[in-house]
Amino acid sequence: MKLEIISAGQETATRPTPLVFVHGAWHGAWCWEANFIPFFVRAGFAVHALSLRGHGGSDGRAGLRGHAIADYVADLAGVAGGLRPAPVLIGHSMGGLVVQKYLERATAAAAVLLASVPTSGATATALRVLRRHPVQFAKINLRLSLYPVVETPELAREYLFSPATPPEIVAAVHPRLQDESYRAFLDMMTRLPRPKRVRVPVRVLGAAEDGIFTPDEVQRTARAYGVTPTIYQGMGHNLMLEAGWERVAGDILAWLDELGV
Repeated sequence: MKLEIISAGQETATRPTPLVFVHGAWHGAWCWEANFIPFFVRAGFAVHALSLRGHGGSDGRAGLRGHAIADYVADLAGVAGGLRPAPVLIGHSMGGLVVQKYLERATAAAAVLLASVPTSGATATALRVLRRHPVQFAKINLRLSLYPVVETPELAREYLFSPATPPEIVAAVHPRLQDESYRAFLDMMTRLPRPKRVRVPVRVLGAAEDGIFTPDEVQRTARAYGVTPTIYQGMGHNLMLEAGWERVAGDILAWLDELGV
């Protein structure tokens, strides 16, 4: 399975630890290009953003419906497992679940869960979609496709951005959103993370205006890892693309400095 990997920067004596970015549902490696990749390259890091199989420029689009979270974990292992020293993993949304499942059996320098699938899974999210948009929920299950959740700019704004997000940001992102694996959707409800198996420092970040995962779910995830979360007011699910993304990236950088990586 050939994966698209966007790499930039290089390791230095002061920044020897690479960063690996893992995108969430409906996205690809492209979601890190505008803001996070250049920010962390300027900070001196080597960075790698992969498109999971069936996403972006990676192989596997034809079989997207059947890709499992375990397949995505294997994709991450193929990238992160070959890096020395072990990288910092930064996972957004579904990518946060991929990072958590990877760390149950592997190691890393540290991990950042960015608006991640919570340790309780995504069942509550599915129920919220059912209540808010029963027609879209029916489409999901009739088509075995997750795209109905974000198929219009209005839905993309509701779930991925805050009400205050400039319309040009939503307009730029929406055409790039794609379908997501139905099997991965089921896995997000059933293949729950096991925080007690994770042995690396974890930072948990969330958004107050997140239409996918609530601040309460972020809080519970943080408690499961024994840490205090940061929840950004006035921001939505796509923290790396929202206006104000600099605060998020800056907090991650400051935390990495504290860890000495």
